[in-house]
Amino acid sequence: MTELTFARVVDDAAAALSLALDRELAGHAVLTPQEALLLDDDGEGVVAFTDGVPTHVHHTATGRGGAAALADLATTGPLRVECYAGDDGGVPRTEEYAVAPGTPAERLAGDDDLAERTRTAAAAAGVADAPASEGADLDAVEAFLADEQKVEAIRDRAREEARERAEEWGFDDLDGA
Repeated sequence: MTELTFARVVDDAAAALSLALDRELAGHAVLTPQEALLLDDDGEGVVAFTDGVPTHVHHTATGRGGAAALADLATTGPLRVECYAGDDGGVPRTEEYAVAPGTPAERLAGDDDLAERTRTAAAAAGVADAPASEGADLDAVEAFLADEQKVEAIRDRAREEARERAEEWGFDDLDGA
């Protein structure tokens, strides 16, 4: 039986992963990035958890799993997270979909402290590390870089943040110099 335990829009993936870890979620979470929320895209990520530790990942739009699915989910900004206790959300528990416990925190949130907390929790709970799959990291990077829309969205966001900082620091009038 599956039970919805949490549903909310959070600022970033770190909040979602930390929530699952703190609650020792045994089930799955559905992560819906803002692009999917706003553009009615069906690109959601389903993360299976054991005692709050992410073990397997599936991207619903691309059908990819593991590190490649994390690359598909790597976006900035808020996302909707729904946590369910009970089942794994249909994520195949195979090597192709497996992730090392700290990898989602590193790849989706860039949070090394959360990644280390997750690894510690995995060791305490006896959750095995994902089997090393040769070339999986490279495949994930290549998949991410091949998605021109994601790369361009990150560039646009970086440009906007740079403009905002320039204005804050008084550099906004340098164009006319």
